[in-house]
Amino acid sequence: MRLIDYPAIIQEAWSGFDASKTIVNIEDISAKVSTNHVFRIKLDNDDQVIAKLSYFGKYEHFKEDHRIIQALSTNLLYPFENVVARSLMKNNQVYTFRYQKGLIDTWVVFYNPIRTKEKLPRRLNEDEIRKLAVQVAKFHKACFRTNSVLPKSSKKLRTDIQELLDILDTDTGEFEHRMHVDFLREQCSIFLKNIQKLNVIAFDLLPVFVDWNIGNFSVTEDLELFSRWDYDWFRVSSRIMDFYFFSRVVSDIGDRTAFSYVIGPLMEDRFMIFLKEYHAVYPLTENEVRFMKEAYRFFILNYVIKYGRYFFHRTYAIKLQREAYEIYFPSIEREFNADKILQILGI
Repeated sequence: MRLIDYPAIIQEAWSGFDASKTIVNIEDISAKVSTNHVFRIKLDNDDQVIAKLSYFGKYEHFKEDHRIIQALSTNLLYPFENVVARSLMKNNQVYTFRYQKGLIDTWVVFYNPIRTKEKLPRRLNEDEIRKLAVQVAKFHKACFRTNSVLPKSSKKLRTDIQELLDILDTDTGEFEHRMHVDFLREQCSIFLKNIQKLNVIAFDLLPVFVDWNIGNFSVTEDLELFSRWDYDWFRVSSRIMDFYFFSRVVSDIGDRTAFSYVIGPLMEDRFMIFLKEYHAVYPLTENEVRFMKEAYRFFILNYVIKYGRYFFHRTYAIKLQREAYEIYFPSIEREFNADKILQILGI
């Protein structure tokens, strides 16, 4: 994929959107750990837009996700009405462009640049954890209130896991995962059985962004949520899907350049502070608390194992997938303790 002429694809995509304006500069502003590409575009009238190129997953999901995100951004009410970045629209629809040539299949969407304020500190103090928890709970409630007016999403937890199982049945899947195929099938089976047992289908469904590392959102000086961008892992699902990354944001170690996806932050006392404040605003149920373990399992199966080599650069993908087998999966039953959380929350 490195040999693809991304600026040429952007030029072609922009011509399909508005040929009356000419691109004069394309600047790569991509994150260095991801294989997705983000560019700042300057037009001949000095306007600027953001272009994102993606090629992991399915184009149909990419297009569907951005339709839902656009509807979310339009229907979120104060104080979150300007938090979510808006895509550019043509003929009353979000404009997406699909480039297909040979083995290349990549997709483009354009965004209005979003205003940003402060990033969270790398390590939060307890007061900052409490304020963030309240903001997240209020934002989740606001997102849930929009759910009835959003386009339907075809991505489901079960279908994503079934896709992984289908991949494991192919020669490519057998080769990529080699000695771990049976183990991964077992992990998928555990997940599917447990979400049925927990009746996850009855949980509140709302738009969730999953990846809440501190580089993906900004806050005001009072730690009020100000803006959110980067929608690679967006889905309509349980709010619990967001919790693992918030546990990382508030962890004792804090934000890290070299990262792993260990389960430990979910059980830290600092995350218990977060959950208590969150629970006071948007109460959790027992089954939702018990689902945290399965949401973590899903994250590893879907985003590290299934999509890892597409989303992360090769060195990160290899590292994270190796750690998944050696550390992440073995730690799920050993380290996660739902009863501790339930006791602290008084559920």
